[in-house]
Amino acid sequence: MELKEIIFVNDLPSIDLHGFDRDSARVKVLEFINDNKVMKNEIICIVHGVGSGILKDEVHTTLKRSKNVIDYKLFYNNTGCTIAKIRI
Repeated sequence: MELKEIIFVNDLPSIDLHGFDRDSARVKVLEFINDNKVMKNEIICIVHGVGSGILKDEVHTTLKRSKNVIDYKLFYNNTGCTIAKIRI
């Protein structure tokens, strides 16, 4: 499945990072990726909120550096969450 085909994120495994600082968010995202890799979930949703963009930037940097992430993008219908395709 391609990321552009995703219409509903409610059915995807997701993590909500509201209230996390940058470092804690990075650790949680990496743990979430590893957990979903084990469970063979190919597409995941990371809710970071809109705010000033600090968490979004950290999430995107973390996803870009992860060898387990194939692709990621902001969800077109909600810029407060990012969807990612992970290597399973």
